[in-house]
Amino acid sequence: MIALLQGLARHGRLVLIVGLVVGVTAPELARILAPLIFPMIVCLLFLATLRVDPIAAFPDRRHLPRYVGLAVALQVGMPVLAIAVLWAVGGLNSILGIGAVLVLAGAPLTGSPGLAILSGVDPSPALRQLVVGTAILPLTVLPVFWLMPVFGAPEVVALAALRLLAVIALAGGAAMILRRAVPWLRGPQGQGAVDGVITLAMAVVVVGLMSAVGPAILSGDAGLWRALAVVFGLNFGAQIVAFALMQRAGQPAAAPALAIVAGNRNLALFLGALPPETGAAMLLFIGCYQVPMYLTPMLIGPLARRAS
Repeated sequence: MIALLQGLARHGRLVLIVGLVVGVTAPELARILAPLIFPMIVCLLFLATLRVDPIAAFPDRRHLPRYVGLAVALQVGMPVLAIAVLWAVGGLNSILGIGAVLVLAGAPLTGSPGLAILSGVDPSPALRQLVVGTAILPLTVLPVFWLMPVFGAPEVVALAALRLLAVIALAGGAAMILRRAVPWLRGPQGQGAVDGVITLAMAVVVVGLMSAVGPAILSGDAGLWRALAVVFGLNFGAQIVAFALMQRAGQPAAAPALAIVAGNRNLALFLGALPPETGAAMLLFIGCYQVPMYLTPMLIGPLARRAS
């Protein structure tokens, strides 16, 4: 079993692509797995904390302002800029416009440390940014929601962010206890096994998230291709820009993980604040967003190796 999990970890990028393909080609399976999405996301957070020492990963007092500043730039600066551009072109109330602002206003994706691991880079900066970004999310959403009232009452999102913080604390705390109690998990063999479980969990999650994409392909929905163009531009564009900026700022070691964080955000948190009809219309956008997300290791891995 351990050898099998380590094999999954070695071929993690291929496993993620297989998950995408299954999600598109097996819509019935996707609908069955959809109710498991949130528990699996919590499981991914548990596994990421189990894989990386969270105490060593948390930013110290000297570096904390830098992570807070980056969170504000990502979660306030980028969505406010997007709102201004969308307002200028008249796309502020479109589904694609709402989706773009949702992406940019979100805290880092819960599975971003797992994506960093699958990319072959240090996941610690992604884990630090995940904790800091989620902690200040109830504050960073306020200016965005004041400018974009379609999302509903900001306090709804703030309460959802606090619930997510509680989930992070429970999952992370349980992983810390298990990591300290079982020294094998801190060794190379244990880390390889955890990497394999992370790969498998991410592949299962994406099957459920792709439930709206398969029917759109079969029906020839032109909105699918527009949504794919937007999400690829947002995700990979943000990653490439963030990677280049961190390199220029003299942070080459942290650049790959923070690039992953910049492009991959937690969309699910905001769905409860949207009107029901808007939330239903967002399902195709969210499904399309999984494609560049799960192709991230294929971008960041080679980019990091070339930079180093």
